[in-house]
Parts: sequence; C-alpha cells; structure tokens
Amino acid sequence: MISSRRIPGIGDPSLLALVLILTGLGIAMIYSAGQVDVRSPATGIWLRQLTWFGVAIVALAVASRFSLRFLEWLAPWCYGVSILLLVLALAIGTGPNGSWLELGPGRLQPAEVAKLGTVLMLARVMGDGPERYERLFDLWKPAVLALIPLVLVIRQPDLGSAMIFAVIFIAALFWGGVPLFRIFLIATPGLSLLLGFNWIVWGLWFLVVAACLYVRRLFIIESVGVLLANIAAGALTLRIWDSLADYQRNRLLVFLDPEIDPLGAGWHLIQSKVSIGSGGLFGAGFANGPQKRLAFLPEQHTDFIFSVVGEELGFVGVAVFLVLFGLLLWRVLYAAIDTEDDFGSSIAFCVFAILLTHLVVNLGMTVGVLPVTGLPLPLVSYGGSFLLMLYAAFGMVQRVVWER
Repeated sequence: MISSRRIPGIGDPSLLALVLILTGLGIAMIYSAGQVDVRSPATGIWLRQLTWFGVAIVALAVASRFSLRFLEWLAPWCYGVSILLLVLALAIGTGPNGSWLELGPGRLQPAEVAKLGTVLMLARVMGDGPERYERLFDLWKPAVLALIPLVLVIRQPDLGSAMIFAVIFIAALFWGGVPLFRIFLIATPGLSLLLGFNWIVWGLWFLVVAACLYVRRLFIIESVGVLLANIAAGALTLRIWDSLADYQRNRLLVFLDPEIDPLGAGWHLIQSKVSIGSGGLFGAGFANGPQKRLAFLPEQHTDFIFSVVGEELGFVGVAVFLVLFGLLLWRVLYAAIDTEDDFGSSIAFCVFAILLTHLVVNLGMTVGVLPVTGLPLPLVSYGGSFLLMLYAAFGMVQRVVWER
C-alpha cells in the first residue's frame, strides 16, 4: 500500500506524485500523437498542453490553500458563476457544439467549471446527513442543483459531459447515506430515457419499476411521481434523439454496428481497435505507431489517446497506465474514507466518481464496448479546461487529506 503520511501544505505526497507522473506521460503521448507523416491538428499541440499544465499547477496550489470551511462558504458562489458561464456558452459559445467561451488567447469549456461548482454545492447540501432524507421528495434540492447544469449542457448538446453531472449527483447521494433503493428510483427516469427507443423494452422496464414500488409500499404521491417521471422520460426519448447533431446520432448507431458506416462514423472505432490490437506485447515504439503516423486514427490526441498508447507501448505500456490509474483512484477514495468531515469526504468521493467514469467510458469507447461520447482520458488526453478542473479538484482533495 502507498504511504498515507501527510506533508504540511501538500497533503498526500503519493497522490501528488501520481498526478504529476500521469500528466507527464500524458504530455509525452500528446507529443507522440503529433508525430505524423500527414500534418494534423495534433501537430505541436503538446506545447499548449504544457502551458495548461503550468496554469493547472497554480490552480492546484491555490485550491489546496483554501480551508474546507472556506470552500463550503464559497460553494454557492462557485455554483452560481458556473451556471452563468453555461448560459453564456449557449448564447455566445464557439466550437462544434457551442460549448466553449473565447477568453483572449485561450478558451474555456464552462462544463468543466460547472463540474467543480456542482461537486462543491452538492457536498454542502448533503453534508447534513441522511436523516434529512426520510422521503424521496426530500431530495428535491440536490436533484434540482444537479439538473440545472445537466439540462444546460444537454442543450449544447454535450451528452458526455451531461452524463458526468448525473454521476456526480448519484455519487453525492450514495456517499451522503441515501438508501440504495431511493437512489435506484431516482435513476429510473434516466434508464427510461435510454430504453425509450424500443417501446417493448421500455414497457417491460416500466413494469419492473411499478413492481418495485408496489413491493416497497412508498407514499402514494412518491410512487405516482416516479411513474410519471418514467413516462415523461420515455416519451422524450425520440424528441431528444431528433435534437442531437448528426455526428452524435451516428456515434450511437455505429456502436451497435461499426460496419454501418465504416468510412464515416464507424471509422473512429474501427481504427481504434486496429491500433490497440496491433500493439502486441511491447508496441511499435514511442512515436512510431503506423496507424497514427499515417493519420488513420482520428482524434488521436483527445478521445483516442489511449489507442496511441496501445499501438506504441503495447500490452506492457497499457498495463503500466492502468496500474497508475488504479493507484490514483485508490488515493482519492482513501482520502474520502479517511476523514470525518462530511463536506470534505463528499468532495473527495465525487472527484473519485468523476475520475472513474471518465476512465471507464474512455477506455470502453476505444475498444468498442461503449459508445463514443467524447469523454477524455484524465490527465492524458489533450484538453486545457479538463486539466485545469482536475488539478483544482486534486488541490481540494489534498486539503481534505491535510485537514483530516
């Protein structure tokens, strides 16, 4: 087990070391992703990531200096600013789905800021203990706090980031002591939204939900509310589908069958599998991946950076990355477990949930077991806003460790 000793002003040195090592490896892989025979957007992009790394270090240092009580006081302000930024992104945002705000020489993705704001606000709201939530409707406040940024991000539309807000909400409820059955009931409309594409499957799911409500004998108004929410979610499925951009619909379709459009939407997934599968035990060597060098692998510096790892470093390199990520997750989870401060513990666990979701979804989509959602690989994929958010979050986790 990695040492759990603390260093004044830093917190967990093992956590800091893991963050820096993975960031360094990530910048190296982004550099490699730009070493191609055909010029691509990845060429030279590692210098920008290096600049963002410098800014992120400052964010970690500043966040780690804020006491938990100050962060708790600051939570509503952070949340309010993040919601304002999301509204501005809808009004004047740039980029393929209007999810960026131009800030002079750089640009910011408000969804990343909103993740931190939502984590802080939910940690503050849920910090009073599970005894406040004797009924399902008692959870309306945290539900609204998570729903506002989720809806604004869906409107961009950015389904990957929207999913993270749902994960933060579920994680805050779970760590706050809300019974699993109530969390299940709250999650049922989301599942109805996914199953609404097939009315037979959705109907069977609806019967399962109704049976659970009958067995558990909740208050009638709560049971009716859950059923109505599932009906509404199922009815909205096709409307939300029609609101998606063409590339987002194609991503979901090619997940079911990449050969539907092998030269279009399915190209990403097919080439990702080829890249990882060709890596063998030791890979083709750093910066020497043939799929990447010939520009067959799209988005090799962002969504599919792990395909570059598999192609160039092989099974051994992939194993090293996975071990490092496993240790990182453990250190963050340990910070959540090893503190008696409810607010700080909730922050650390929500950060753990964000990391785990990004890791599972990104790796899953590179090997074809999950749809391509655009979620980057933490600390490794290119993305300044995401790196900045992660380092600020790690700074808060370090503060949790130090104050325990």
